[in-house]
Amino acid sequence: MSIFVERLGHQGDGIAAGPVFVPRTLPGEEVDGSVHDGRIAEPKVLTPSPDRVKAPCRHYKSCGGCALQHASDEFVANWKVSVVEAALAARGLATDVRGIATSPPQSRRRATLTARRTKKGALVGFHAPRSDVLTEIPDCHLLSPALLAGIETARALTIAGGSRKGELRLTLTESVAGLDIAVTGGKPLDLTLETALAQIVGEHGLARLTWNGEVIAMTGAPAQKFGTAPVTVPPGAFLQATREGEAALLAAVREAVGDAKRVIDLFAGAGTFTLPLAAAAEVHAVEGDAAMLAALDAGWRHSSGLHSVTTETRDLFRRPLLSDELSADAVVIDPPRAGAEAQVREIAKSGVPRIAAVSCNPVTFARDAEILTTAGYDLSWLVVVDQFRWSAHVELAATFTR
Repeated sequence: MSIFVERLGHQGDGIAAGPVFVPRTLPGEEVDGSVHDGRIAEPKVLTPSPDRVKAPCRHYKSCGGCALQHASDEFVANWKVSVVEAALAARGLATDVRGIATSPPQSRRRATLTARRTKKGALVGFHAPRSDVLTEIPDCHLLSPALLAGIETARALTIAGGSRKGELRLTLTESVAGLDIAVTGGKPLDLTLETALAQIVGEHGLARLTWNGEVIAMTGAPAQKFGTAPVTVPPGAFLQATREGEAALLAAVREAVGDAKRVIDLFAGAGTFTLPLAAAAEVHAVEGDAAMLAALDAGWRHSSGLHSVTTETRDLFRRPLLSDELSADAVVIDPPRAGAEAQVREIAKSGVPRIAAVSCNPVTFARDAEILTTAGYDLSWLVVVDQFRWSAHVELAATFTR
């Protein structure tokens, strides 16, 4: 049946009346295909959009790592900005949107790959869309050259310690000392396997290998640089996906904080914002993960020229900082996708003059922004950040002033 694609959904799929979801299509396109459970799995495009382009990566049709390579860069950028504006409008909000900062191709410095041992070796890559089929990605346009080179290391690790009955998940991260790889789903460790894994570490020049939560070998500190501070984050820990994306978020946070002399950084992680801000201000970093905070503290202690940094391990969902604990010139908040409604309500009551808000979910950001604006804050401006290029993922950084 022939149908007309009206818009894109939040996952990047085209949506026609019904609704009918049509993957890898664009608004204004006429497509044909069989509808099953409200979805056309393999649409044939009859009338292509002028925004349709040839996908730059040869793996796109079979790989599930990207969702929007069939759309022009301009279309994707405008669509991601519109997603943020629509989320705000649903709450009766609007602001100055300062465009979008998009990371370049082959800039992902951290990615989680899936691997499976086979009779002849191993498969390493991403799952095909909505499928258990594993697609190899030797010419991936997302991963950095260092991560692409790490696919062969992942293959060797899978052959050494993978099971043909299950899949491995390998988180590859660039660090100043080389690749940092954390593996889950591998065979239980014994002396033979541990020896084989250690040999791979040496042969492939890994900075660190972690196997099912246990560090096998570390040949050099797999540190990240946050400002001037070297931070060795825990294995597989959260890290902004690209350096360019991190730089765009940090620039927005710095502008939002301004000349604040005391800053509270909520959901601080391992110090992505804390440590650069400490070059000009005293910072109190609050985070629920004690290992992340320990890494942040060690990074601060191994740096020079930074102001005082204090840390507090605290579950901000169960025990948000109360309004009388938020005595600072500025607050930075970077919660997970669920947002931080309880914590934002306390910030709203605190009267802190400046807030730098970072979000990876425009819908929960808009909900929390409504709380702040109702309490008398102005949503001064925001910038959209796209460090998950060709995906439907949208991030942003915003400034609120009292």
